[in-house]
Amino acid sequence: MVVLEGEKTLIAGKKQRSFKELGPLVALMSLAIFTTVLNPRFLTAFNLQALGRQIAIFGLLAIGETFVIISGGGAIDLSPGSVVALTGVMVAWLMTHGVSVWISLFLILLFSLGIGAWHGVFVTKLKVPAFIITLGTLTIARGMAAVITRGWPVINLPGSFLKIGQADFLKIPVPVWILIGVTLIADFFLRKTVYGKHLRASGGNEIAARFSGVNVDAVRTIAFMVSGFLAGLVGVIVAARLSQGQPGVGSMYELYAIASTVIGGTSLTGGEGSVLGAIIGASIISLLWNALVLLNVSTYWHNVVIGIVIVVAVTLDIVRRRFVSK
Repeated sequence: MVVLEGEKTLIAGKKQRSFKELGPLVALMSLAIFTTVLNPRFLTAFNLQALGRQIAIFGLLAIGETFVIISGGGAIDLSPGSVVALTGVMVAWLMTHGVSVWISLFLILLFSLGIGAWHGVFVTKLKVPAFIITLGTLTIARGMAAVITRGWPVINLPGSFLKIGQADFLKIPVPVWILIGVTLIADFFLRKTVYGKHLRASGGNEIAARFSGVNVDAVRTIAFMVSGFLAGLVGVIVAARLSQGQPGVGSMYELYAIASTVIGGTSLTGGEGSVLGAIIGASIISLLWNALVLLNVSTYWHNVVIGIVIVVAVTLDIVRRRFVSK
């Protein structure tokens, strides 16, 4: 009987998860149809490739943010945008100073993991609120990017490096292939591994998770390391896409990552969320940007529209949780 009850709970959970992702998916398809009707240029190969590259950037950041937010305890990462700028500048600086492409990539991704570990230690061992420590990193990383470059972009990057952000394979941009690979790996870890179960348990009920033997501190630190690693990866992709290390890139990326995560169904209180939902949320944010450009909406209105979407998504999440708790 216990097994049957467990199976019923698992099936109910899957149905609830599918329902949560269905709403954003319908919104995404509706937005795509609406944009196509108003401007058929939306379906041109050039526009779809540009859109795919943007989805890859926001999608990778959203996956990392999803891991952090699911871990619960008020965890959130405000640093991805600045880490994108810093790592993009650093990888460009290394290559222009004689370091090979592969070693530069290895060092930058290792550095990005270190940023995530830094956040994890401060949050779990020193009990510094995640909001504070990641906000500090946001400022430090942005400042370091400016110090390294003195405000000027780092140019003359190797052609082999630029392929990461500009080349296509089977007419699909390389960043999209990277996103597909990361999505499959992240989804597997989140749904099929012990770590994924511990991550949800830590976010759902931290005290119960600790009594069950879950090392919540380690689980949460790894979540921050995933976010840091993916922010560094996006920094590499953006530098390759722009053909330069640009200290000014990544502004407000952290906001779009959080928005993508919440729109995709991840609860800000932790314990709930999915990689698929994060990708759908990132697609909605990217498509919204793309639609505003195609429809010749003034750039002054872009942040206003995105902000309204974020407020609506967070409000719906709060209302939904209240409805479920009744």
